[in-house]
Amino acid sequence: MQTTKRHPKKLLPHPRFSIFLLVLWLLMNESLAIAHIVLGLGLAWIIPFSSQQFWLEQSSVHHPTMVVRYAWRLAVDIARSNVAVAIRILRGAKGLQPAFIDYPLTVQHDFAITILASTISLTPGTVSAHISKDKKHLLIHVLHLDNEEQLRHDIYTRYEQPLKEIFEC
Repeated sequence: MQTTKRHPKKLLPHPRFSIFLLVLWLLMNESLAIAHIVLGLGLAWIIPFSSQQFWLEQSSVHHPTMVVRYAWRLAVDIARSNVAVAIRILRGAKGLQPAFIDYPLTVQHDFAITILASTISLTPGTVSAHISKDKKHLLIHVLHLDNEEQLRHDIYTRYEQPLKEIFEC
């Protein structure tokens, strides 16, 4: 099983995140006053520095074009699921068949598992509820379940398999 390592203590652990925080701070304050810049710089340093022990080292992406396809597929699936969930809710809860399913993970890489669990939770009608300690099972709550095996197949082919290719794990 491949695991990710934590970063060693660095003075500026996540420079891109620091730049993002500074820009976000200045945009939120709608000001380039020196006080806002100094405070923004302080926050842009202290937040990543103090939280670096919780960050996992990111895996390298081996197929960038697949990331674009994955993001597009996710966006389309989110839009379709929004419509499907809205229709089910408007029709009433009588026909709903909520369920928990145990999804067997074939990917064992921490970062890929996190992306998969987040993908499932982002898609309306499904929520990743628990990852087993051995990282071999993902408990998923489904708003309406017609066919458990079909859902497992869809998750694997639409999300998990592409993640395995993206991160080569």
